[in-house]
Amino acid sequence: MQSGLYVSLSSQMALEKRLTTIADNMANVNTTGFRGTEVKFNQLLSDTDNKLNAQVAFVSQGNDYLSGDSGELQHTGNMLDFAIKGDAWFALDTPAGQVLTKDGRFTMKDTGELVSIRGYPVLDAGGAPIQLNSAGGEPKVGNDGMIYQGGRQVGSLGLFEADISKGYLRYENSGVMTTETPRAVTDRFNIGIEQGYLENSNVNAMHEITQLIEVNRAFESIASLTADSESSFNEAIKTLGGSR
Repeated sequence: MQSGLYVSLSSQMALEKRLTTIADNMANVNTTGFRGTEVKFNQLLSDTDNKLNAQVAFVSQGNDYLSGDSGELQHTGNMLDFAIKGDAWFALDTPAGQVLTKDGRFTMKDTGELVSIRGYPVLDAGGAPIQLNSAGGEPKVGNDGMIYQGGRQVGSLGLFEADISKGYLRYENSGVMTTETPRAVTDRFNIGIEQGYLENSNVNAMHEITQLIEVNRAFESIASLTADSESSFNEAIKTLGGSR
């Protein structure tokens, strides 16, 4: 009977974590370049102390991972807005280190440095800040990421990849810091850059609302089951103890 209470508790903890991720996703449904958070739950088996060696299945607290779905591309017409087609990221040089982001809202400083909307330098494939000519006019960027001003190549937008499943931390600018060191993408056959476009959040609001309803119902069901189990447990104690 106590095992049932522990199973219910593990389920509630897992559902609470899922509620947290749903709330975060909903808060960023309109955030440029945001990748939604999903949770993978595993079943944990524990042997109980009985003659049948029965096993009790608990729910793990779950592991976060980023959704790999791409967001919809939105045309802005701004020559300093960029979106990536394919599985790659832009890289920024921040005080915390190199950060990957899908947010391609860039600007050019008076010094010609290409920076993110938060003012962090945008990196090229070699990991160096991109330096443009502030008097060279609006840059034109090809599908391969090469940057041109006045018909001359002046740099290239770096595209990076990393195994995010090995661990990550959220950062501002829709960014993530990965445990694995990001690598420059060398084979761009299936990856390209669209100038004048931005990638919207990949969060589907209707899907998240549906998930929220289902999680709330499951939480209420488990809470009711827990209350019934506690009541039965108390009655058993009274009976075994001879209490009337």
